[in-house]
Parts: sequence; C-alpha cells; structure tokens
Amino acid sequence: MTDNFDAIISRNTLFWLLVTNVAILSPLYQQATLWSIGICAICFVWRVGIFLGKVAAPPKLLVTSLAIGAAITLALVSSEIGLLNALVNLLILGYALKYIEMRQLRDVKAIVLVGYFLIGLTLLDQQSMLDTLHLLAVAVLNTGVLISVYQDKSNKAANLSFSLKIILQSLPLAILLFVVFPRLGPLWLVPNMKTAKTGLSDEVSFGDISKLTRSAELAFRVGFDNPDGSSLGPANQDLYWRTLVMENYDGKTWRQDPSIKQIQQQAYFKKPDRQAPAANSNNSKIDYVVISEPSNQKWLYGLDEAFSNNDQVVELADYRLYSLRPVDQRMSYRVTSYPDQVMDKKLDRNTKRLNLELPPNSNPKTLELGLQFAKDYPDPQTRINAMMNYFTEQAYYYTLSPPSVGEQQIDDFLFENRAGFCAHYASALVFMARASGIPTRMVTGYQGGEYNAKAGYYSVYQYMAHAWTEVWLEGQGWQRFDPTAMIAPQRILDGFDATFDSQSSYLQDSPFSTLHMKQYPWLNELRQQFASIDYYWSVWVLGFDEQRKQQVLAKLLGDVSSTKIALLMMFSFIIIALIIAYYAGLFSTDRQQDPLNKRYQIICQRLAKKGIARQQGQAPSDYAAAVSAHLGALTPQVAADFTALSSAYVALKYQPLTASQIQQQQQHFSQLYRRLRLRLFRN
Repeated sequence: MTDNFDAIISRNTLFWLLVTNVAILSPLYQQATLWSIGICAICFVWRVGIFLGKVAAPPKLLVTSLAIGAAITLALVSSEIGLLNALVNLLILGYALKYIEMRQLRDVKAIVLVGYFLIGLTLLDQQSMLDTLHLLAVAVLNTGVLISVYQDKSNKAANLSFSLKIILQSLPLAILLFVVFPRLGPLWLVPNMKTAKTGLSDEVSFGDISKLTRSAELAFRVGFDNPDGSSLGPANQDLYWRTLVMENYDGKTWRQDPSIKQIQQQAYFKKPDRQAPAANSNNSKIDYVVISEPSNQKWLYGLDEAFSNNDQVVELADYRLYSLRPVDQRMSYRVTSYPDQVMDKKLDRNTKRLNLELPPNSNPKTLELGLQFAKDYPDPQTRINAMMNYFTEQAYYYTLSPPSVGEQQIDDFLFENRAGFCAHYASALVFMARASGIPTRMVTGYQGGEYNAKAGYYSVYQYMAHAWTEVWLEGQGWQRFDPTAMIAPQRILDGFDATFDSQSSYLQDSPFSTLHMKQYPWLNELRQQFASIDYYWSVWVLGFDEQRKQQVLAKLLGDVSSTKIALLMMFSFIIIALIIAYYAGLFSTDRQQDPLNKRYQIICQRLAKKGIARQQGQAPSDYAAAVSAHLGALTPQVAADFTALSSAYVALKYQPLTASQIQQQQQHFSQLYRRLRLRLFRN
C-alpha cells in the first residue's frame, strides 16, 4: 500500500467526504458564528455540485476572498465570542475552505486530520453518553474517508465496515489506558467555550429565581455514600444546597460582598484555609458525590458545612464550595458535610456590621415593623421565631407569578401585595431581622431533589432554585431559617413538584422536557431508566478520578503496586495483540486461499460426498457440466444453482469487472452459496 499524493480523488471518496463534512460540523453549530455557517454552507453546496458534475472546482480568487473575509470577521468578533470559540471557528473555516479547494489525495488526508481535531474539540463541550456515541460514529465515518483513499475500488459498505472494525479493535487498548494510566491534571487551562448558562447568578432580585422555575435544565446530580451501603440521602426538608451567600442589599438587588469576591479571585493562588472538623463521635457527617452540569460559573453545591478533597475545589469563609476554574464541562467532586457543625460561633466586627447594614431611606414600614419586633421580643431567638410566625399569622400567599412592586419593594410585598416567591419572603425576613438588630444574610441555592430509586441518586434541576436566610445567634452561629416553609410547607417537605402543576408558569420554557412524563407512571419509569444510564456514565467515565481508579485496580489486583500494574498492562497488551493478529489472519493456516476459493471448495466437497468428485485440473465450467449431467434428472435445482455459482466464480476470478459488477457478482455468489449449502445438507 503506497501513497500517491497526486492521484485523482475517486467518487467513492468524494461521497464519504460529503457525508463526513456534515457529520463533523453539525455538532459545532452552537460555537460557529453566522458568517462561519454561511461559508460552510457555500462550500458544501459547491462540493455537491462538483460531485454531481454540475460545476467545476472554484477559482482560487473566490477561495482566497472567502478566507480573507472570514479572517477579518473573526478578528472583529473574537472579543465577543471568546478565545476558544474564535479558535474553533478558525478551524471550522479552515476545514470548509480546504474542503472546497481539494483536488488531490494529499488534500483529502489533510481534511481527515483536521476532522479528527474538530471531533476532539467537540468532546471538550459535549461529553454525555449520547454525545460520545454520536462522535464515535462520526470518527468511524472520518476513518472511512481515509480507508476509501487506499481502497477506492471497494464498495461503500466495505469502507464503512472496515472503519468500524478498526475503531472496535482500538477500544480494548483505549479502555486499558483509561483504567491504568495515572489521572494527571490538565497541562494547560482551556479558555471558556461559552458564556454562562441558565442558573443562579451572583446578583438576585425579586424576579430572578422565579424565572428559573420555567427551566427544566439539570443543575447537578448527587449520589450519597452511606455507611450501611444505602443510597438514600437526608429527608427533602434537609436538602438545602448552599451555592451563594448574599450580604449586600441596595433596596433592589442582593449581591455578594466585594471582600468575598476578592477572596474568590485570589483562590487559585492563595487557597482559603478553612479546616474540616476533627473526626470524632460528636461530629455526624454525610458523604456524597456531586456531578455538576456545565454552568461556566465557579460556584459549586454542598449541604451545610461542606468540605471536598478535590484539588480543584476550595472551601470559602462563608461556608461555600468554589471551583478554581469555570465548570465548562461535567465536573465530579466528593463532598463531606457536617450538618451539626456550628458555623461561626463567634462573629467578627466587620462581618457583624456587614450583616446589619440596611440601605438608607429604604422600606420604612418594614423598618418600623422590625423595630417593633425588637421591642416586643428582646431575646433574639424568640424574636426570629416570632418573625417566622408572622408570615403564617397574616394572609400571605406563595406564587410563581407575584404582582409587581414599586420603589419600596419589601414594603409593597409585605403590606400591599402579600404574595410572592421564595426571594420575596427571604428578603423580607433579612430586612426585618437586620432592622431588629440580628445579623442576617440571604443564601441562594437549590432545595430538594428528585430521587431515582433505580440507580440510587438525586437529580436537582434549575426549577428547584431557592432562596432562604441565615441568622446569626449568640453561641449558635449561623442558623438556617426559611420563611417559605411557613407559607408553603409542602414545597419544602415534598419538593417543588408537589406544589405546582403544568397549569402554572412552572417549566413554561421547557414544553418538551421529559419531566412532563411524571404524570404518566410508565413513561416516568422509562425516563428514569435512561437517566440512570447517563448517571452511571457520568460516575464511571466522566467522574473516573484517582480514587475510583484505585478501587477498580484493588478489585482486579488486590494490593495495588507498580509491579502488578506493569504486569497487568503487559499481559493486556499481549492479549490485545493476539486478538488483532487473529482477526488480521496471521494465525490462519490457509492464508493464501481467499474467501471466494474457500466457499467454492466447500460446495465441491459436499458434491464429492454425493459421488461427483472434481478431477484434478478440471475447469470449473467442465465440472459444472459434469454435475449437471449427473444431477440434472434427480435434483435439477441443485444442478442449475451450481452452474450459476460456477459462472459467478469464473467471472469474479478471471474476468475484468467494474466495481458495480464486482458487487453484483459477489452478492449473487453469496446467495447461491447459502442456498446450495442448505440443499446439499438436506439431500
């Protein structure tokens, strides 16, 4: 097999290039700019015209003009779409322009190589099981193009079959390296592919969280590791996934304090030193694994006081988990939470001042109400309990579509509208508590989770976004108080799905979400089965960290050592090499006999057992005549089939045929062979 770089491209290769071009570029439509999509479309349509013989190859001036225009456009929009997106678009355009101007086999090989790079880039952003299977199929097509370069006379199915066989033969080696090879950290940081997706923001206004109830996007999954081996987590009312802490309020919007933002920015170079509690019988703990969906944000999710041993995760001073880099792909990290641990038993002066601040001239009625609570209930614990009860004693309602409010937002909510969402109630409680002299802050995150009993994990969706308050009490530290639980207790006890139905704005932006299947038991069962498969993929493939690797190796080898790992790799390499050698025919004793000869000889041996042996040197046509004379009267159909088989055999062995004629004769020979084997076996 030699390279002929100047050879003309066959129609077989041109066909596979058309198919592969669409397959490779279609998953990247979200990263491609309109200009890039337009150029790719022009190149593809032109290539279809060339394949059909309607147009000639484009002039070099046109290709050069498209390239210059693309480069100028990318330079203008690169700051808006991001560095990685710009590089992806540059590669897409190079792929398309090379595709339209290719004339020789050397061009095809360059296109195939760029195609592999584009497949790899797609995997950076699309890593679900279905995405991986899809891209594996695209890799098979791209390999089929390369095979067609060397086997241009083969039919299309043969190219695809050979490509699939090569990919499948490489999988055992890939799996071995995946399991055994050390889990190394990234050698470089990949820039963000996209901007932030749907999810919580570091600024919260009254309507922000309610907008998330319209989204059915998955936020993260959680699998609990209980000492008894069970996977059931805490009760729904205890599943408060802390994500962001808001301490600054300007009368309209809650924000993170600049000091915590500064700590976040410096976390990569100076990690916070919040230490996990000492292991003893008095500290109950919960172990679990979180698989976060891509958000392109850095905040993560944890229960209560949470700690992670992941090198890419830090614990901030406000008891949140924080990623050192944006979560631009599924991220798995292990967490240990201590639900009984006191958060900040003592409060420093600056933190106390920050969590007592109120904007000037803001919500005077609520301010007066808070001062009245302070007068009526001198004890802070009794006072905050009275504030919580205030929401049940008055006629307040929980709704996803609250009435609009004016400049004095909390006053309008508490004394006029009396209807709102979790952010309304949390904001009101924080304002009243601060006005009464109790340090209080708002916490946003997610509440609850959908339990999948099939695989033993919880799914937390964007519509489960929630806001609550943390109140600091002397000797008790930060304590969680959720006024929503006073207004809509079912929302907290049984989850969001128990409170709202499809008639409300709940999931309004996701009309085709599979979550609507919940009302149909058998469809919901099917939905959870598919979700379980994707969860296992996330845990065992995307989340295959060093700890899981050691667990797998311990089951295979017992005590893991470098010697045992080396022996395992050597033994596996030998097995894989032997399997490939077997399928390559290296162990075959009759390598010189092709499949056509082998099948013809099998039929001849069957006929010899019937008393019609082929003589040495006898031509196939003469032997067919002898068989016809012997069996013509007894089994005329066998005689006719063998005559046709012999004709097809002679044509394939000795006659010059076109590719289509070869395919037709091979199919005819195979049909006759199967029919003759069956009839000779019966007779």
